[in-house]
Amino acid sequence: MKEGLNISFENTEIAFNGKSLSDLKKAKTLFKSFDFPILLKWGPALAQIAVRLGFKFVIKNTIFEQFCGGENIQECNQAISSLASRNVGTILDYSVEGEDNETVFNETCREIIKTIEKAKDNQDIPFSVFKVTGIVSAKILEKVSSSQELSKTEQTEWNDGIERFYKICKTAFDLKVRLFVDAEESWIQKAIDDLVEDAMRSYNQVQCIIYNTLQMYRHDRLKYLKNQLSSGNHYLGFKLVRGAYMEKERSRATELNYPSPIQPNKEATDNDYNAAVELCIENIKRVSICIGTHNELSSILGAKKMNELNIEPTDTRVFFSQLLGMSDHISFNLSNAGYKVAKYVPYGPVLAVIPYLTRRAQENSGMAGQMGRELGLINQEIQRRSNLKS
Repeated sequence: MKEGLNISFENTEIAFNGKSLSDLKKAKTLFKSFDFPILLKWGPALAQIAVRLGFKFVIKNTIFEQFCGGENIQECNQAISSLASRNVGTILDYSVEGEDNETVFNETCREIIKTIEKAKDNQDIPFSVFKVTGIVSAKILEKVSSSQELSKTEQTEWNDGIERFYKICKTAFDLKVRLFVDAEESWIQKAIDDLVEDAMRSYNQVQCIIYNTLQMYRHDRLKYLKNQLSSGNHYLGFKLVRGAYMEKERSRATELNYPSPIQPNKEATDNDYNAAVELCIENIKRVSICIGTHNELSSILGAKKMNELNIEPTDTRVFFSQLLGMSDHISFNLSNAGYKVAKYVPYGPVLAVIPYLTRRAQENSGMAGQMGRELGLINQEIQRRSNLKS
């Protein structure tokens, strides 16, 4: 260890080794389409109409194929095998959003448990993941987070949600499958944090099973992390992300006239993110971490910090993670250098995951530098292959 890091995110041959020329050209067209605001505005509605009119294949063969593994777990097997062939794990993410009733909550709970069962003793699936709003009403989470009194009906629904939450965590514990609990909007996160902290105390006594997710674009999350490190003696798990709800957070803060929980600028977010990466790795004896980012500098920082502290790249207490269909130059170059990497592989019925796909498209359009980087690397690889033929 402590030799120079043998990682280059410029190596497009490694990054796109699993993609055909046709795949690359299709991805290029898709990413370029995100630069048209009118498509982002009307695309989701048009996609739903297309599916209902029997043109599901149009969506499934384009944006769905780029960012999703399939409509069900069985259809994800190809993505799982393809990623595993290049030493990258899969995190199955049931990405149905926007539903809010007890029947759907119970169905979602059962589906999440299926992903945990699929991951049992499967080295190609190192984690499972779920959103608490998939099994509990966001309105109730908001009330609990702000210590509002629940009605009798709401209390029953909350108790049912808690039961589903612990059923999922207990299954992960029993089957020894590491489990991410995703972060959500700040006004419901307090209730989620409380649930996850309690689950950590219960299930992380021998090893890290339960992980909380910290959105570092919130200015209070680094302090939260430090507080967690100073409490208890159980193992802690954290997935670090920059965040997914920035515009919604700022708009709500303005509308309701309270201080925004969001960092003042990107530099502050980057600083806190990188500080959290270093802090977690420095506390590796107690903390397991997933560095969930499409940021090249943060990824390199994590690898350098491991090297500095003589932590082997293969140490399963440190994972790097990116989304399927994005930042392959980070994922596959890290895995090629021996680091533990896993891709989020969303799945679900095409119509039901359109909200998720919409967020992916909007996220890409809002990250001009990221989209330009993706397109530049795709063009570079297309050119490289063309040169080999000439």
